Amino acid sequence: MKLEFFGAAGEVTGSCHILTVGKSRILLDCGMIQGSRKDEARNRASWPFDPGSVDAVVLSHAHIDHSGRLPLLVKSGFTGPIYAQRATRDLCRIMLKDAGFLAEKEAESVNRKRLRKGLTPVQPIYTAEEGMAAMRQFRGLPYEQRKTILPGISIRYQDAGHILGSAIVELWLDEERVARKLVFSGDLGHAGAPILRDPTKIREADLVLMESTYGDRLHRSRDETIRELGGIIRRARHDKGNILIPSFAVGRSQDLLYFLSQHRNEWGLDDWIVFLDSPMAIEASTVYARYAHLYDEEAADLWNMRGGGEGLLPRFQLSRTANQSRAINRIRAGAIILAGSGMCEGGRIKHHLKNNIWRDECHVVIVGYQAHGTLGRRLVDGAERIKLWGETVRVAANIHTVGGLSAHADQEGLVQWYRGFEHRPPLFLVHGEETAQFALRDRLKAQLGAPVNIASPGQTVDLIRPIRVTA
Repeated sequence: MKLEFFGAAGEVTGSCHILTVGKSRILLDCGMIQGSRKDEARNRASWPFDPGSVDAVVLSHAHIDHSGRLPLLVKSGFTGPIYAQRATRDLCRIMLKDAGFLAEKEAESVNRKRLRKGLTPVQPIYTAEEGMAAMRQFRGLPYEQRKTILPGISIRYQDAGHILGSAIVELWLDEERVARKLVFSGDLGHAGAPILRDPTKIREADLVLMESTYGDRLHRSRDETIRELGGIIRRARHDKGNILIPSFAVGRSQDLLYFLSQHRNEWGLDDWIVFLDSPMAIEASTVYARYAHLYDEEAADLWNMRGGGEGLLPRFQLSRTANQSRAINRIRAGAIILAGSGMCEGGRIKHHLKNNIWRDECHVVIVGYQAHGTLGRRLVDGAERIKLWGETVRVAANIHTVGGLSAHADQEGLVQWYRGFEHRPPLFLVHGEETAQFALRDRLKAQLGAPVNIASPGQTVDLIRPIRVTA
């Protein structure tokens, strides 16, 4: 009985861990490595294990850094079931197809340059069709129902409160009369976040794998975030301009629509047109609507009161086609435009920036993490001019960075979640950068006396013997 770390160990992306119990072998997540081109090139490297030897995958949630290599795993010989919470399965149907489509477009772009140089064309890591083919192996499970998936391995999903369908995984392991319980946090949500229930507290475990993305910081309060958003809308009304919100399609877009609906009277939104201008976000919102029974009480009440969907706001429009998106450009004031991509690197938001960012009456609201080198990061850092399709455009619009909308638990949230365990089980920190992991480890040790280890790539943990703290 052993656990091996092959991804998101000492880094944030690429979640991938192997659990071996007797002759059964499962993968916990199979995520894409994201970041620089050098980082992303690692997705094409040989697997550190034989994909054909894996009996099943247990997926924590749909985000690409947890699910994105599943089509590649299938291409490489994996034939077993992929277990996921039912909403996660439905979101993956959207996200894996989109990831394949983007990979095809990226390969086309690279190959145009390679062909001019007489170089051999490259293949996409997988195609949209291959992304959809992997869906045939998905098996949807509900929350709170224990299921034996292989000899010696039973699992149960609990709500992680991160995105729709996100799960904490409880695993019961049995090998030659030795029983262990392992708990994998997946990505934990921020308590009090909109729409979703708070992360479930688990009482018992022999070993915990816990994410540590924001293990070194505290988030702003929800009330502060709401006040800031309201202030921006009032200022934009006074300035007679538009508001652009670059937004991630899954999770963030739905959270923002919820806030706008919840505060529409307070913010005077009845005379604003709100556009959701992202086909992927529209598809994801349809999945969110299908699983309204998973909402927290506050969100469920609002959903029922407003009739859900397009009834959430009085002048809410879904822009599915390119022509519908282009038509928004004629609106000079009174529009709130949510569009992808979240870091302004592609998608329809770039067209809206080109039509609005040179106008000093307009406002751009950055609501998510912006990686180094992205257009969104340049805006946050105060760029006076940006390039859009080769044209230099002056930045005159007001740029706002609104914190407090993270879908991840902060340090306090992570500590409080671990506090729910009765006997302070040993834990390994995964899914975090070194500074975040060290800060979280130090607080867990000092405050709770927790036996904390930091997972390292390629590390193997014997689950039969007592686990020793090594860091």
